[in-house]
Amino acid sequence: MIRITILGSTGTIGVNTLDVLSRNRERFDVYALTAHRNVGALLAQCQVWEPPFAVMADEPSADALRAAVRVAGLNTEVLGGAEALTEVASADETHYVMAGIVGAAGLLPTLAAARRGKRVLLANKEALVMSGPLFMEAVRKSGAELVPIDSEHNAIFQCMPSGYRCGGGYDHGGVRRIVLTGSGGPFRCVARHELEKVTPEQACAHPNWVMGRKISVDSATMMNKGLEVIEACWLFATDTERVKVVIHPQSIIHSMVEYSDGSVIAQLGAPDMRTPIAHALGWPERVESGVSSLDFTALAGLDFEEPDLAHMPCLRLGYEAAELGGTAPAVLNAANEVAVAAFLEREVRFTDIPVIIEATLAEMPSQSAASLETVLEADAEARRLARELIGTLIR
Repeated sequence: MIRITILGSTGTIGVNTLDVLSRNRERFDVYALTAHRNVGALLAQCQVWEPPFAVMADEPSADALRAAVRVAGLNTEVLGGAEALTEVASADETHYVMAGIVGAAGLLPTLAAARRGKRVLLANKEALVMSGPLFMEAVRKSGAELVPIDSEHNAIFQCMPSGYRCGGGYDHGGVRRIVLTGSGGPFRCVARHELEKVTPEQACAHPNWVMGRKISVDSATMMNKGLEVIEACWLFATDTERVKVVIHPQSIIHSMVEYSDGSVIAQLGAPDMRTPIAHALGWPERVESGVSSLDFTALAGLDFEEPDLAHMPCLRLGYEAAELGGTAPAVLNAANEVAVAAFLEREVRFTDIPVIIEATLAEMPSQSAASLETVLEADAEARRLARELIGTLIR
């Protein structure tokens, strides 16, 4: 049995992972489930899966879950705090780690799993965005297997030459460029002056995918594509000149790889996260995902557009941070997290998000990201600056 730890099991990625696991119980077992504060949801998952360990990152929530587990008569041991996340992610008893925690909070446990040579199913793009060189070096040194879960990067992984391994060294094997597709989000056709009126509810209503609130806002601003450009450069050992973003409103082609002979290989499927999750769990084999077959006859058409960087400034900022390198991507990510949280709390407007990010990047010249301490310091300082900027906007 392959034992898996799911970091962020109550979120969208975690719930979908458990759904795929439920269809393949003869092959997989759960070692640990983790959440931040959602005691009720994690308790329900523990009752179904009875993992040896459950972790609440929030200590008071861990106390509440511990009491609930005792009342329910479960044998699951409840741990609390950020260090416990790292402990279950790097434990000898777990083979695979689903890195499904959103944002910078997922960096340390995901990095710990890579350092211990686990198969890391990487849904937490921020781990690579913040610490790309450190993370990929950990993968190379430990022999960890890194399989991307983002639908776009998983699609690219499936389209790469046979035998390709993320972090294993690569001479590009005839690859001319990587094409990342994106739906364009819910405001692709909305006039720029109308974006000032966008509400959190509107921004979280993605036309194709079911996602958490933060990721939904990132999709609406196109920051998700900016972060994905950075992630793609690390996963596929390339630079921004080889990574092209194309707007594809239907979300049927998840991404493509173009080869030097002119061939383009694309990965298609229904917009359902269970497909990349099942692929990563089974790779190099295939396992049941529960996703229905794609009905080609029902497709009205497949459209593609050039992204308008003036209309999508967060995508431009992603490219710029990728080209700067060093701590710039960590600063970009931190400022974005703070700005998105403020927007969701209705403290700033939707159009303020890129303004806050760009101003924070301008205040923090990029440094070498040679150590984890440097990365974490840049993250903390960027968050402080972004909050100061938000304070001036609120006043």
